[in-house]
Amino acid sequence: MSVIMTLRFAANPDKLEQLAAEQSEVIQGISERAQAAGVIAHRFYGSDGQVMVVDEWPDAESFQRFYAAEEAVIGPLMAELEAGEPEITFWRKLETGDDVGWN
Repeated sequence: MSVIMTLRFAANPDKLEQLAAEQSEVIQGISERAQAAGVIAHRFYGSDGQVMVVDEWPDAESFQRFYAAEEAVIGPLMAELEAGEPEITFWRKLETGDDVGWN
């Protein structure tokens, strides 16, 4: 069963959108390599002074291998954002009988 991975860090969401526009080829390259590594779904979300990545991966190990391989690319982007230390959490789907969407 797949896992949801959340990666949260302190940063300005507007600055991330600006950086993504300015370095779209770098962001697209990361996305393409994530897809090759097995990512099922991916989104960025922002709130007041916080950024969160929400991904679905086949398993935690697939994400961990990808992230380790991309550290040399992701690290400088995080530095440009003056990002705080990321908090990575893996979530498993709970069977509660009330699912809606994501079919």
